[in-house]
Amino acid sequence: MDPKIIDLPKIVDSRGNLSFFEYPNQLPFEIARTYWIYDVPGGEQRGSHAFKEQQEFIIALSGSFNVVLNNGEKEESFTLNRSYYGLYIPKMLWRTLENFSTNSLGLIVSDKSFDEQDYVRNFEDFKKLRNEK
Repeated sequence: MDPKIIDLPKIVDSRGNLSFFEYPNQLPFEIARTYWIYDVPGGEQRGSHAFKEQQEFIIALSGSFNVVLNNGEKEESFTLNRSYYGLYIPKMLWRTLENFSTNSLGLIVSDKSFDEQDYVRNFEDFKKLRNEK
């Protein structure tokens, strides 16, 4: 499966809008873990790793940031800046989050609990693993 932007339902209301996601209607996996990234200093990056098995879905709940994905051969960048769509990231893609706006808030849900053994933290190791598959 390839990475893709997933549009979420947007319930428009004069009192404030509401969006949501659920499995299997929007997400291609059941959620096992949820975490968020915030207070990222200007110029800093987050991520810069891949997962052997874990899939993720990332939303910019507030502000904006870029998600740069690399499959070992080509790179693709996605700008997340609305809370009614997010980016699905399948396993074995190198991901870097960058260009965070002031007060941005990124929500990430994944199909796995935290497991350090699932992380690939060296890009050259990642490329070798990709070539083995």
